[in-house]
Amino acid sequence: MNRHFRKRASVVALCAATLGSPLIARSAAPQLILSSQDGKVMVVDGDTRTVEGRDTVAIIKVTGHHAEVLTEFAVPNSVFGPPESVDTTPDGRLALVTAGAKRDPADPNKTALDDLVSVVDLTEKPPKVIDTLHAGPGVGGISISPDGTLAIAASRSDGSITVFGIEGKKVTQTQKITLGANSGPGHVAFTPDGKRALVTRDGDHRVTILAIQAGKVEVTKRDLFPGQRPNGIDVSAKGDFAIVSNIGKGQGDTDTVSLIDLTVEPPRVVDTLSVGQTPEGVAISPDGKLVGVTVMNGTNKASDSPFYHRAGSFVLLRVAGKKLARVNDVPTGGWTQGVAFTPDGKTVLVQNTMQKQIEVIAINGGHAADTGQRLQFDAAPGGLRTMHAASR
Repeated sequence: MNRHFRKRASVVALCAATLGSPLIARSAAPQLILSSQDGKVMVVDGDTRTVEGRDTVAIIKVTGHHAEVLTEFAVPNSVFGPPESVDTTPDGRLALVTAGAKRDPADPNKTALDDLVSVVDLTEKPPKVIDTLHAGPGVGGISISPDGTLAIAASRSDGSITVFGIEGKKVTQTQKITLGANSGPGHVAFTPDGKRALVTRDGDHRVTILAIQAGKVEVTKRDLFPGQRPNGIDVSAKGDFAIVSNIGKGQGDTDTVSLIDLTVEPPRVVDTLSVGQTPEGVAISPDGKLVGVTVMNGTNKASDSPFYHRAGSFVLLRVAGKKLARVNDVPTGGWTQGVAFTPDGKTVLVQNTMQKQIEVIAINGGHAADTGQRLQFDAAPGGLRTMHAASR
């Protein structure tokens, strides 16, 4: 048995109680984060290699600025694509996890495209996959609607988005929409009222706005153009703005994040700020005042590349009106992926994929500081999302 599974077996019951007990849900909101780990690949000196390992999902509890893994269990997933590849229903009882790549059945030393969406029952002891669905090949980002009745997954390889209906623990595909063969959809983010969603398209460098009514999703004629290869996206809790990461071409240039104003019609990009090489994950704080960005900073390149750096960075931005301002940077590990604020906004988790670690960052007085704590895994963290709980 994996050493992490042995060590964490004793906390499985605690996790299930935290997620499933109405008494606990009513008394206090747990600070929970969901993280997926890819056991198939790793970057070594700029080269992406297939490795031995198993894919897992972990539930992380944060108390103050201290994080602990409650449980870790097997679920197919992939580090390829935006790190918003996991999400949970508003009641915190169900998770959806995408896997856009798998170990190649014909050659275990290679990976191949996949299209899986796993449905995970978080109330089970331990949590387990109860159904496996299919989206498009290379499926990446996925989001569940605020009312928990709808999910949308983005698939780069065939330029599609797949819509799923959710009723209790039953998830079914209801629509598949093609945006274009070269559109490269990466991630989807809902507005809080559930009437809109925004899709990043790194193939043709735009963000498309979707209209949602009575469970039906339609592509509007409104496209936004924030920068080179829009990738991750998050919408504020108030629904007044969205943040998108523009990961660029990977040629050593400084890349950007953009702010989209959702209070005007039609929505539009109103500010763009340089943050460093390859901003991967983005997350808005619960109060909408701060934005966290994970920046690879050339850590995924060969050590002899002129664009290589040993450390990535977590960049904290302040939202001032409709403008972004840099607050401070915190050094991170390599091949940095997901970022997530705790529900109280006081702690941030960052995935240092190359080190197979999650870094814990404290937010105090509007500034970010490394706590020094790391959560160590056997596989590469590549998907991260703040979990919903019944009391939120």
